[in-house]
Amino acid sequence: MTMPRGNERGIVILDIDEKSLGEIGRWPWSRRLMADVVTKLFDQHGIAVLGFDVVFAERDPSSGIDALDALAQGELKQATAFQQAYRELRPKLDNDALFAAAIRGRPVVLGYYFNSAEKAVRANALPDPVLPKATFDGRDVSFHRWAGYTGNLPVLQQRAAGAGHFNPAPDRDGVSRRVPMLLEFDGAYYEPLSLAVLRTFIKAQTGAAPEIRPGYPEGYNTLEWLQVGPYTIPVDERALALIPYRGPKGAFEYVSLADVVKDRIAPGALKGKIALVGTTAPGLLDLRATPVEGAFPGVEIHANLIAGMIDGSIRQTPKYTLGADVVILALAGISLAVVIPMLSALWATGAAALALAFIAGVNVMFWQNGVVLPLAGGVLMVAALYTMNMAYGYFVESRSKRQLAGRFGEYVPPELVDRMARDPGKYGMEPKDAELTVLFCDVRGFTSISESLKAGELREYINEYLTTMSAIIRGRHRGTLDKYIGDAIMAFWGAPVEDPDQARNAVFAALDMQKECVALNERFRARGWPTLRIGIGVESGMVRVGDMGSQIRRAYTAMGDAVNVASRLEGRTKFYGVDILVGEATRQRAAKDVMFREVDRIRVKGKERGLTVFEPLGPMSVLAPERQEEFRLWTQTLRAYRAAQWDQADVNLLNLQRANPQSALYRAFSDIVADRRRNPPAADWDGVTVFSEK
Repeated sequence: MTMPRGNERGIVILDIDEKSLGEIGRWPWSRRLMADVVTKLFDQHGIAVLGFDVVFAERDPSSGIDALDALAQGELKQATAFQQAYRELRPKLDNDALFAAAIRGRPVVLGYYFNSAEKAVRANALPDPVLPKATFDGRDVSFHRWAGYTGNLPVLQQRAAGAGHFNPAPDRDGVSRRVPMLLEFDGAYYEPLSLAVLRTFIKAQTGAAPEIRPGYPEGYNTLEWLQVGPYTIPVDERALALIPYRGPKGAFEYVSLADVVKDRIAPGALKGKIALVGTTAPGLLDLRATPVEGAFPGVEIHANLIAGMIDGSIRQTPKYTLGADVVILALAGISLAVVIPMLSALWATGAAALALAFIAGVNVMFWQNGVVLPLAGGVLMVAALYTMNMAYGYFVESRSKRQLAGRFGEYVPPELVDRMARDPGKYGMEPKDAELTVLFCDVRGFTSISESLKAGELREYINEYLTTMSAIIRGRHRGTLDKYIGDAIMAFWGAPVEDPDQARNAVFAALDMQKECVALNERFRARGWPTLRIGIGVESGMVRVGDMGSQIRRAYTAMGDAVNVASRLEGRTKFYGVDILVGEATRQRAAKDVMFREVDRIRVKGKERGLTVFEPLGPMSVLAPERQEEFRLWTQTLRAYRAAQWDQADVNLLNLQRANPQSALYRAFSDIVADRRRNPPAADWDGVTVFSEK
């Protein structure tokens, strides 16, 4: 909301995008080509500075120079004509030397990175440090220690006007909010790519690169800013600067690098601009998590920093912010502690909201004046005071709500119990017919898992698994937890509270359960436990639901055809190599939000009618467009399979496995086709796979 947004016209990003990779070829490109790009950018387009958000760490032998060198030193060593011709030709084949010559004498800044691994290598060349050793001796400044680096080839580093690191400084949540303006290595200090570009830009205008001068507030020994020529850059005690994001991706002009190579840039379009070469192509792995976007191009982080340094929009955290935060907390806290106990629940809620608005307003006011105040402390304080004062009301809820919680608390999430408590007469446990969506989940290979663990470990293992999955069903997707059957889970949606989105909620619960398995397995592996894999079946239909059982033991549960089918579908997931299978009824009800892939038409035990089953792939909004071709080919494969065209099905499956080698479904269907080829179905086969076992 407070971001300036808009498009910054003085900085342009030359994007190694999918278009460039498609037209020019995979990265890295020939240094000869990069030399031509540099020459065009400066001589034809008149850019001011060029920064590379890439590192040129390896030689470029693509011209065949290595093979010719071997011939010149070996078999053709005595061939005078060859030696004379090769001496004249060799400089034209040395792509690295050509690139070095292109950047020499021009304001070109290269990128490199440091490594903190224990046995990190020290490869190639570093630029000279911007501040010498002992610069911060006696100062309250702390820096992260680095063990190695990967720099550019020495011949390139020597010819470049400068170089800067592109090491991120992500917070503990993995989000990039800061960048180290100074980074310590072997006692000396190095600048980031953004600052190196700015200093080179100043040098191009004034003839001399400005020094970096650390700044300390009067009376304090802690670093608070860096002075770079006319620009003041606010930093914290670790020399980290807040990234002044101007908005989501696109706040800066993007130009495909292929358009530069192919001379498709209008004359004067880049004149006088700071140009940054980087990538947005997902395969080149330079997308970062940021506060403004989950997959944000790393090169645009540098662009935001350069723009922020030039226009002074980088926020600061001066020492007095701690005192200001204490004053705000005291004012809001004392006011709430006095006022809330005297108010009703509704008015107390309004007072808490007003306090939050006051704290947020003060925070925004400081932010707009370039100062960052802590926000979390104030929010947590208001939440704590409000929660403590509302606790009494929670413990004196009406008797009917407590009774409903006693009946249904084990099955449904608390928010549904609250809804039921508002009209307790509408809800009961008597059996009734209702349309539900039923989910079955089971652990694959649980016998071998149980045999590999001690009794106490197995108890912890299954408890953590069941607790995690139950929280997803009940907490995230408001399902009713029916029962645990050993390591299996049965749940349903649509009772005791009706749910018009029951199929959608069940499918998203299944997707989240599979996603959570990944995180769960990380914790299991850390403890030396076997990894977990689950299969899930989902189906919708009319069932009987209510309090059922015997005179000895009863439970709120569901029985009926949809329950049986969901259980059978869970059992078929392993056969098809998929994690989730849903029936046609569920797919029809959830198809508006979820992308499904048809898997097969099957006939399970106890059913006379064939059932089309589907695999949910995820929300429509996040499905990658490039998978559309894969799905189209899969649909053709199913058509060929059901027409008993085994050769065509085999060819399609081979192409599908090449496109997506991780898919177990394609491998499973290859085995099915091979079996059909060996044991051809009857002439009147309807394309349905029949299962005789449960």
